[in-house]
Amino acid sequence: MTLIPLQIPAGFRANGTEYENSNAWLDGSLVRWQSGSLRPVNGWRDRISAFSTNPLRGMHSWEALNGTAWIAGGSYNELKVATASGATTDIAPTDLVAGIEDATVRTGYGNSFFGTGFYGAPRPDTGNYSEATSWSLDNWGEYLVACSTEDGRLLEWQLDTGVKAAAIANAPTGNLGLVVTEERFLLALGAGNNPRKVQWCDQENNTLWTPAATNQAGDIELQTSGQIMQGIQARGQTLVITDLDAHSFTYSGPPFVFNVQKVGSGCGAISRMSAAAVSGNVFWMGQRGFFTYTGNSVQEVDCPVNDKIFGDLNSSQQSKIWAFNNSQFGEIWWFYPSENSTEIDRYVAFDYKENHWLIGSLARTSGISRGVFKQPIMAKSGGDLMDHEIGNNYEGESVYAETGPISIGVGEQTMRVTKIIPDENTQGDVDLTFKTRFYPNEAEVVHGPYNPSNPTSVRFSGRQFRMRVTGDRLTDWKVGIMRVDVKPAGTR
Repeated sequence: MTLIPLQIPAGFRANGTEYENSNAWLDGSLVRWQSGSLRPVNGWRDRISAFSTNPLRGMHSWEALNGTAWIAGGSYNELKVATASGATTDIAPTDLVAGIEDATVRTGYGNSFFGTGFYGAPRPDTGNYSEATSWSLDNWGEYLVACSTEDGRLLEWQLDTGVKAAAIANAPTGNLGLVVTEERFLLALGAGNNPRKVQWCDQENNTLWTPAATNQAGDIELQTSGQIMQGIQARGQTLVITDLDAHSFTYSGPPFVFNVQKVGSGCGAISRMSAAAVSGNVFWMGQRGFFTYTGNSVQEVDCPVNDKIFGDLNSSQQSKIWAFNNSQFGEIWWFYPSENSTEIDRYVAFDYKENHWLIGSLARTSGISRGVFKQPIMAKSGGDLMDHEIGNNYEGESVYAETGPISIGVGEQTMRVTKIIPDENTQGDVDLTFKTRFYPNEAEVVHGPYNPSNPTSVRFSGRQFRMRVTGDRLTDWKVGIMRVDVKPAGTR
């Protein structure tokens, strides 16, 4: 008997060909690794049904001075808040300018000359792109501040459920977003219909926007060829990311107020919601990769699933992409629409503590990290809010991980697997399926599924196989290093 341990490194790897990802996890969903063992991502449960009537494109949570916890969320034509108990209030101004739910790219039939281009080839980026409407949400003390990309006004809501949110007096209009700095400045991003302009109010006074010797209000036009996408707090500074580069704003006091520096080039954000902060660092998704700002400079994050993500991305709907910090597990998650979907249906996550990547399927249009609430909260496309990372309810979603090819023969030698010795903490709570081949490009033969005992008798032959681990959706299982009994074909 020759026992071969299947020592497969944590995380998914999917760049290049299937055979290039030998002895690695190639595909899966709703699984993660901790301390080397494979286990399920926790499930979810209902929190607030029908919070919104349309997909949310921005959420925020905060606490009032009296301890009340609030959730805010905005869709293309809504702005709503809810308490922890689920009491929901529509606070959108009656004159809110409604936006669009789905992005549009006018490069199709009738938007170019007959006979130009090649059949089946993507059109060049020469058309007009109208992005899906999204929201920037933050809190100014205990008050909510909000800005829709379509409406463009800086709105404030002062916790009175009987009063709608209202435009902040004297604030610029035609904005693309907002962010509140650690020093209590409200920054208007893309202010006054200038996509490169950042304008800020006086410190602690969000109604004073006209610069004078007696206040710290001001503005700056970033030296960039792109447009501002998102602003986010980092430790001791605020990072403003455009679609081409990144700029840090560090408070320096009068007369200039902020020291502004370009800290990265060729690192633009793919959407207005694609950045998330953790421990002073900022991570975001770009057009063809992922980036992090460590407080001094921007670095690209090596991603072994880039091909899979960007090869299966509906770029016409990229404005819907959003990120959040799943701090309990040390992960940054990005949600995106796959190639054949107009709505969010996939995710990719980076485990920044153990330095590996996760992938999977999950339809969530917006969300907030744990902090104010004990669990992360995410929104379904229909507007329901769900507590996540709790329990074992997956509503029928598949929970699995599948390897790339694992070679068991030497050269042209064919090997036979007769036995599996499983390594799992709850015996029988996962199923194992094996797919064998003699050559990399031939059709696979499927064996199983097997519900493993210790040991488990199997019978299949080949020069390589792939293993699929499918989890029981009702238990908190863990899988370590499986071992297989391998013999040359034709031997007993």
